Amino acid sequence: MDSVQIETTASLTLEFSQIALPPTTLSSNSRIPKESIRTSLKASTADSVLAAVYSLGTGGILLSNFLVELGASPVVFGMLSSIPMLVNLIQPLGAYLSERSTSRFQYSLRTHGIGRLLWLVVVIGIASLSWGVFNTHQLVILTLLIVLLSNLLGGLGSPSWLSWVAMIVPRQLRGRYFGTRNSAASLTNLVCVPMAGLVVSHWYGGSLQGYGVVLLVGIVFGIVGLGCQYFQVDMNPQSQNTCSGKLPQTSEIQTEVAKSEITTVPESNCQPYIPSPQNQLDHSIWKNSNFLRFLLYFSFWTLAVNLSSPFFNLYMLDTLDLDVSYVTIYNSLQAGATLLMLIVWGKLADKIGNRPILICVGILVGVTPLLWLGTSVNSLDIWLWLPLLHILTGGTWAAIDLCSNNIQLGIAPAKNQSIYFAIAAAVAGASGALGTTIGSFLIQFAQFGGLLGLFALSSLFRLAALVPLMFLQEPGRG
Repeated sequence: MDSVQIETTASLTLEFSQIALPPTTLSSNSRIPKESIRTSLKASTADSVLAAVYSLGTGGILLSNFLVELGASPVVFGMLSSIPMLVNLIQPLGAYLSERSTSRFQYSLRTHGIGRLLWLVVVIGIASLSWGVFNTHQLVILTLLIVLLSNLLGGLGSPSWLSWVAMIVPRQLRGRYFGTRNSAASLTNLVCVPMAGLVVSHWYGGSLQGYGVVLLVGIVFGIVGLGCQYFQVDMNPQSQNTCSGKLPQTSEIQTEVAKSEITTVPESNCQPYIPSPQNQLDHSIWKNSNFLRFLLYFSFWTLAVNLSSPFFNLYMLDTLDLDVSYVTIYNSLQAGATLLMLIVWGKLADKIGNRPILICVGILVGVTPLLWLGTSVNSLDIWLWLPLLHILTGGTWAAIDLCSNNIQLGIAPAKNQSIYFAIAAAVAGASGALGTTIGSFLIQFAQFGGLLGLFALSSLFRLAALVPLMFLQEPGRG
């Protein structure tokens, strides 16, 4: 499960009222055309496509193969997977800082922009390795350092971005929109991953230099993707939290939107907002029993998944000793399955809700690691079983990622919503990092069965993690 990772909350009232047209941020009582919302959704989709290209080089199979080529140990792979989750602990600070800013767009540039540019250091490091300035061990350490710093900046920016997009996407369209948006990113992976794998495998200067070229191209696309955010309606986070009066119900807002192309926030409902730590860390968060049940599920599920998920690529590249071109093809099949199923899951989630899908598909995802047991290097496994496993993984994880994101959006209230997102990310990040760390050490001991024993343990934990979902109430569903 890469990241991306992934993948937004508010009532329809605020979605159409507290946004503004770029390049300036309008006041809370400004008139906003609905056409700006449509433009924002298109820009966000374009951003997701370009960000998918960026992610090819900075994560996933290509980065894993790069570290394998450098002779990295399994502990390094554990650290590589745990860092993006562990740095989620900084998200509450990122939420607090973002609420003190006056522009979601400018804050995104300062966090995600710098984080993406930092990967240029790895490109320089690969060139230095060819010149004899660095050795492989030093380059491994440098790569892990850049992973840490870039993810720290991403952690500071994620709550703000999630809150920004949540306010733009209408509640009744979330399943379909994010299904379409994620499908576009999956199509990009489907096309680009095998191409990048071929570049790395057949680059005339060697696979390390080939990876450096792919990484450089990905960085350029990532920066262009941030530029697409300019066309999203900007918001002032301080205005987002000003409305304290009673706002109309969602059904009332839908009626008004149907009658008019614009909507406004009544100025009488808004009061000056002064951000402070006490405003941000509202004790009501910890009295929200439904949110706490979601936290329990999300954290335990992340731990269970990350016991094994970082090591499937390592198993294929190291234990089975498959060529990276095979593994990139498998990952492309997984992206293709995700592409096909995201729209299906999105429409289904809008009809029956997200919780039933999470429970039913979660059981299938829970037993998937058991299907890796007994795989080996033979024609049947290479050409049939491993491709089928990746197709199954892509189709099922499309549902898990989409519905987990949607249900989180529904549970978190509009006011100080980035704090809810940050807390969920921090708790899940810590548990996910713990799972990866435990997994990376367990595979060192033969008595635990190595990688295959770890896969079986992860399957057991995944099934147990679904229990809190039985008691979760999804807003808007009976």
